[in-house]
Amino acid sequence: MTRRRVWLAREEPLLLAELKPGRPHQFDWKSSCETWSVAFSPDGSWFAWSQGHCIVKLIPWPLEEQFIPKGFEAKSRSSKNETKGRGSPKEKTLDCGQIVWGLAFSPWPSPPSKKLWARHHPQVPDVSCLILATGLNDGQIKIWEVQTGLLLLNLSGHQDVVRDLSFTPSGSLILVSASRDKTLRIWDLNKHGKQIQVLSGHLQWVYCCSISPDCSMLCSAAGEKSVFLWSMRSYTLIRKLEGHQSSVVSCDFSPDSALLVTASYDTNVIMWDPYTGERLRSLHHTQLNPPMDDSDVHISSLRSVCFSPEGLYLATVADDRLLRIWALELKTPIAFAPMTNGLCCTFFPHGGVIATGTRDGHVQFWTAPRVLSSLKHLCRKALRSFLTTYQVLALPIPKKMKEFLTYRTF
Repeated sequence: MTRRRVWLAREEPLLLAELKPGRPHQFDWKSSCETWSVAFSPDGSWFAWSQGHCIVKLIPWPLEEQFIPKGFEAKSRSSKNETKGRGSPKEKTLDCGQIVWGLAFSPWPSPPSKKLWARHHPQVPDVSCLILATGLNDGQIKIWEVQTGLLLLNLSGHQDVVRDLSFTPSGSLILVSASRDKTLRIWDLNKHGKQIQVLSGHLQWVYCCSISPDCSMLCSAAGEKSVFLWSMRSYTLIRKLEGHQSSVVSCDFSPDSALLVTASYDTNVIMWDPYTGERLRSLHHTQLNPPMDDSDVHISSLRSVCFSPEGLYLATVADDRLLRIWALELKTPIAFAPMTNGLCCTFFPHGGVIATGTRDGHVQFWTAPRVLSSLKHLCRKALRSFLTTYQVLALPIPKKMKEFLTYRTF
């Protein structure tokens, strides 16, 4: 614990690399250059970047050496070089024909998909199939095979922008989409992309959807002050979480499913217990240099929040041009990084890197905390991966242990 706090006090995120789109393609006036979404594949072998102008770049990870300063991720680069003899993957460009808002990789590998794609697309090689789903401006969802860049399916049903996408982590190839048409839709890619459920109830655009790692819950955030929690088993509404004072725009579950974080234009991140609906903590985004007048009242409006892969940190992007990193047990940020016009952020699945997307169509890669989880946290994470809050509270163990296991020791 002491070692972690020393690191946090001294180090700030460093910009590792910045990728910029080339000359914009000549599309119609509806095209835009924003990077609304960035994503790493679950195994960390690919990075997807919606670089604007209807284009998605699929980039093998780690990045080529010319993009990364010397001395960083040498181990990752050498491991990539070792695979070159077996045929290294190559960068791919996906022309989606519409502005791309949402991206989601399927879990890796996806054995059931092999038969599906082979049956309907004989030209697809008989390999385990990593899939990328793209949510588009016209309400369509396009499904791509990553290794080949082939378009596999086109899912129709939404009546407006598909703002976010999320696959179930179990590998069942169930896809959830969130749209400006105020609905969420559930698709089964093992059944030719069949739409199996429509979730209604939001009164505003749905900005974000997140499935808990244990696949039991779905969180959806719309342009409303409340957040909806749905059952992924019955596709029914479990509860609404009330607490924000303005539109909620981003949400994410902790790796053990025990916590849910939501980010709002009200400049706050709220940490919830999704099982009980209890509000555990609020993280307020105060400006480092407040303006002299009230002209920038909403300058700290949040855009994105995400958990680190080990569950010890959060990253947030706000309109005050800062990327913030938070430690789970602290109420103030442990580090800041200056970034302009940030829209989204995500952690590399093995830690150590945060990717952010901007309104200019750029993507930036930053260093993130690399620390060993304590034995206490590892035990909590293991237990909470299969025990609900109620099950923990029913255990015949001391009160302080229950408080720790349910994250009540903040």
